[in-house]
Amino acid sequence: MNDTRAKPLTTHLTLRHLRMVVAIVEEGNLVRAAKRLNMTQSAVTKALQEIEALTRAHLFDRTNRGVVPTLFGTTLADHARLVLAQLAHAEEHLADLRDGKGGRVAIGTLLAASAELLPKAIAQLRRERPKLVVKVVEGMDDVLIPALKAGDLDLVIGRLSERRETMSLSQEVLTADFASVVARRGHPLTRRKNVSLAELTKWEWILPPPETNMRRQIDITFMEEGLDPPVHAVDSVSLLTNRQLLLSADYLGVFPAQVARQEAALGGIVILPVALRATAGLIGITTRADMRLSPAAEVFLQTLRTVAAELA
Repeated sequence: MNDTRAKPLTTHLTLRHLRMVVAIVEEGNLVRAAKRLNMTQSAVTKALQEIEALTRAHLFDRTNRGVVPTLFGTTLADHARLVLAQLAHAEEHLADLRDGKGGRVAIGTLLAASAELLPKAIAQLRRERPKLVVKVVEGMDDVLIPALKAGDLDLVIGRLSERRETMSLSQEVLTADFASVVARRGHPLTRRKNVSLAELTKWEWILPPPETNMRRQIDITFMEEGLDPPVHAVDSVSLLTNRQLLLSADYLGVFPAQVARQEAALGGIVILPVALRATAGLIGITTRADMRLSPAAEVFLQTLRTVAAELA
């Protein structure tokens, strides 16, 4: 027998309540949350009391700066974001079924896929579905994966990290990848036919941050040869910043192979004749294992597979 009295959240908690919890967590202040929701502060306070009564939990602690979510508040906000994201997906799914050529896809991208694979896939798909809206968010795993889990992104494309959680995520390999050492045209090392790892350690580098998988692989490459890892002058994953720094001075940098080839084709950057063997990896797609993709996202996924096969 179903006892609805034992499930107050499923019977009495509303979308208004969910939006309010998310707003309070993100704003950290009842006044700002009320303004964001176009409500009065007293209405927000009253609704929060209703939510705490329904959850039978204390959701926020008051401080002199505002409010801080308790473990209960953080947990409810995480679930609220997922519910709201799923409803947004449902709305897009229904619109896509009505229209057939529209829809919306939110993609997170790491540097390895942003130079060639992703732009080609977007261009190809929009030729077929001109009404499709594509949102691209560039970043690192520590930003993109939480956004994927929260339902803010449909998928993440880039280097597959060995450290990603596999319980809640699904990964699909698209192509192999490795890192190339690059420098500006005119750098002293670009005149060499062969360059050793030992020679590379004499120069300052622009490298990915220490917490990235690529950085760990670069360090391993040198340590396996009995060498200290490169001296880094700048930690950066910004392609635009890295390119300009490389062009302005005799730095060395590391780009994923696809990015390096594209930059070299433009003429300002040269790929040095040296291999970073430990940087071999895989480019692929990461999705949430428990989330069904919208029709638009499914079509985009197939387009990525096709373009990756063409580039291989």
